[in-house]
Amino acid sequence: MKITKPLGRLDENSEETKLIDYVELEWEELGKRILRKKSNNGEDIAIALEEEIYLHPGDILFENENKKIVINTVLEDAIIIYPASVEEMGRAAFELGNRHTPCLIQDKEIIVRYDSTIPPLLKDINVTFANEKRRFNQPFKYKGHSHTHEH
Repeated sequence: MKITKPLGRLDENSEETKLIDYVELEWEELGKRILRKKSNNGEDIAIALEEEIYLHPGDILFENENKKIVINTVLEDAIIIYPASVEEMGRAAFELGNRHTPCLIQDKEIIVRYDSTIPPLLKDINVTFANEKRRFNQPFKYKGHSHTHEH
């Protein structure tokens, strides 16, 4: 099955009577326009999106009278940082930025993909964090410019 654009969005508030078959993507794949994946039920999906169209969790790729094939993201290991103050937020953001670690900031949390070097760093700066599994609903963005550390 070839997909060039989503048909719409899954309404999570409606009572769905059709089978929902998910195509699970890594967060990096949300930004790709050409993919080949299998749905959880084994349906082969070829995705070749039109210009300026990107996938989001909840996008419906296919629908018939019995089922919908919908985009979801995989559960990934993540580190969730819970700064208790602006000072803690600043310390955590500084250390993550100094390492060029992409992060998301949502609902008073800083979220990063799991990296074994980050927990010791957060312990050193005395910031509360937890290891959790999360579904990332947007790709992490690398912003800014390139620079060197010349001394």
